[in-house]
Amino acid sequence: MTRARRICTSISRIAISLVLLLGATAPSAAQGFLRLEVDTVPLFRGFAVSTDVVGLAQTLLSDYGQYEGALRLNLHDQYFPTVELGYGRANHEDDEVTGITYKARGPYFRLGADVNLMKRKHTGNRIYAGLRYAFTSYKVDMDRPLLTDPVWGGAAWWGVGGQGCTQHWAEVAVGIDAKVAGPLHMGWSVRYRRRLAHNDGPTDKTWYVPGFGTQGSTKLGVLFNIAIDI
Repeated sequence: MTRARRICTSISRIAISLVLLLGATAPSAAQGFLRLEVDTVPLFRGFAVSTDVVGLAQTLLSDYGQYEGALRLNLHDQYFPTVELGYGRANHEDDEVTGITYKARGPYFRLGADVNLMKRKHTGNRIYAGLRYAFTSYKVDMDRPLLTDPVWGGAAWWGVGGQGCTQHWAEVAVGIDAKVAGPLHMGWSVRYRRRLAHNDGPTDKTWYVPGFGTQGSTKLGVLFNIAIDI
C-alpha cells in the first residue's frame, strides 16, 4: 500500500467516525435547543375587564367627567388588544366671562392595543405602550342669558339645544399594570390625545368632548384602572 493510499484510508475512517458521532448526538442536542428557545406558554392567556377611577372621581367632584369600562385580551402576556367604552357628560357655567351654561352628554369608544415592554413578561406585572383610535357622537346644549343692546335697546337671547357633534382622535398610551392579589390588577395609564377630525355644528367649539376632555387640538390625560383577570 502506497503512502498516499494509506492517507486516504485514514481520512475516510475519520470522516465515517465523525458522521456516526454526529448522528448519535444530534437528537439530544436538538432537544436541548428546543428546551431553551421554545416558550411553552399558550398564545391566548384569557382576558380582563377594568374600570377607570379618575373619570368617576371627575364626575363626582367637578362639572364634567365620564364612566368608562374596558375589555382587554391577553395574547402570550405580551400583546393586549383593547376596547374601551364610556359615557361622558358635562354641566358647566361660565360665570366670570360670558355667563353661558354649557351641557354635553354622549357615548364614546376607543380601539387599540398595548405591548408589554418587560423582558420577564409572564410575571403578571407589566410596563406597556400602546395606541388607540377613538370616536364620539354627542349632544350639546348651550344657553346664554339675555343681553341688552346698548345702542338700540331691547334684549337678545342665544342658545343651542340638542346639537349633534362628532369627534375622531388618536391616543398614545404609556402605563404600568401591577398584580395586587389573585386576579386583581391596578395601574396607571398616561394618555396623549390628538384630535383628527371634528364637527361641532354651529357652536364652532364645544367646551367638553366625551372621552377626550375639555376642548382643544391636543390633550393629556391620566387613567387609574382597576382590572380583574378572567
